Amino acid sequence: MPTSETSGLLAEQLLRLTRRLHRAQKRYMEPLGITPAQSRLLRTVAHDDQPPRMADLAQRLEVVPRAVTTLVDALEAHGSVRRVPDPTNRRVVRVELTDTGRSTLRSLREARRAAAEDILAPLSDQQREVLGELLDTLSGAPDHRC
Repeated sequence: MPTSETSGLLAEQLLRLTRRLHRAQKRYMEPLGITPAQSRLLRTVAHDDQPPRMADLAQRLEVVPRAVTTLVDALEAHGSVRRVPDPTNRRVVRVELTDTGRSTLRSLREARRAAAEDILAPLSDQQREVLGELLDTLSGAPDHRC
């Protein structure tokens, strides 16, 4: 049975690894002119079939609406998103990706992969597979490795 000391050590290792991965991702994202928070908003907008409402973005990102406004302002200045009126309610503003936003998302995916590769480089393919299974178990994710 695992001891609380072992669990504490594992928690510390996971936190260190997460911080290291965030730093690596940030380093790869910097040349794109996108922050990690902006990247998260872009991915959230891209995930929907129709442009999401600003309020929906705030809820999904678990931030206050003002934070979404600031992120959308920056991404709009970057040319990655645009605000569009809701076709059924003039008072509602939706956010949609632009072609630049889709291109930026592709670049961000590559940056994230490169950052992950930096972190995972010491592991063999078999070790990566085991790590993936363990992380799926811990995160409660369904097994998608068939």
